[in-house]
Amino acid sequence: MPPLHAATLVSPQALHQALQAPGLLLLDASVELAAAQFDGDYRVASGHAAWQAEHIPGARHADLLHDLADPEAGFSFALPTPSALQVPLARLGLGAAREIVLYDRHDGFWAARLGWMLRSLGIAARVLDGGLKAWRHDGLPLASGDQPAAVDTAPLAPLQARAGFWANRQEVLAVVEGRAPGTLVCALSAGLFDGSAVTRYARRGRIPGSLNSPARSLFDEQGRYLPPAELAQALGAPLLDGGQPLILYCGGGISAAATALALTLLGRQQVSIYDGSLQEWAADPALPMSTGAAPA
Repeated sequence: MPPLHAATLVSPQALHQALQAPGLLLLDASVELAAAQFDGDYRVASGHAAWQAEHIPGARHADLLHDLADPEAGFSFALPTPSALQVPLARLGLGAAREIVLYDRHDGFWAARLGWMLRSLGIAARVLDGGLKAWRHDGLPLASGDQPAAVDTAPLAPLQARAGFWANRQEVLAVVEGRAPGTLVCALSAGLFDGSAVTRYARRGRIPGSLNSPARSLFDEQGRYLPPAELAQALGAPLLDGGQPLILYCGGGISAAATALALTLLGRQQVSIYDGSLQEWAADPALPMSTGAAPA
């Protein structure tokens, strides 16, 4: 069987064949984020209970909400420092892993987020194309229970952050004000982008000057990433052909990670994610937001 590192994505069938491969680490990155019923309706919970009920055999749960987030940041899923990630990633088994595959039960966004985090630390990981939905669709086996797979918790070599993967509020504001080059891209739906839809966050709308490229438009009906030509069409020339750096955002840096992965599949360089996204930006009334149709 070809090695899983032959591609950024891995199919359910290829993963199934590799489940017993020495050194394979399989992580379920699921988080439960409820649909908003009214503005400011933000309800999030760990995906651990759902992992206990159903997961791919051998998978361990990677907790993006608590273990792999900075609790002092003021917004959910904030990227911790490399030193803060050292112990929880080793506990998951990354220190001894030869191949790392990530998936989730919600359209692959959470797996993409964890994959982007790991890439920013110099750790390669693959994403199961279509996630648990595609695994079920192919009739592949499932497991349950609260006992994680046995794993070697060897210590990790000291982690170091790589430049160019993340943007902060000050860097985004510099682009908005024209003091720095860059194209801002909102990965949320059109309704959230123009402010017509109910939002989980403090204010409706988008960061001024943003383009809209909804992450959900990048998948087929089975939840798999579109083929390259269709993916390029869905992303569009402004994202793929522009010379400026791209800064992607959404509500909490999750949908944006799926868009970042899609751009990576097509070879786009200079892509970063605004970690705080609208959860941070909309909460500060001093920062500008726009609603309505974007200027042509």
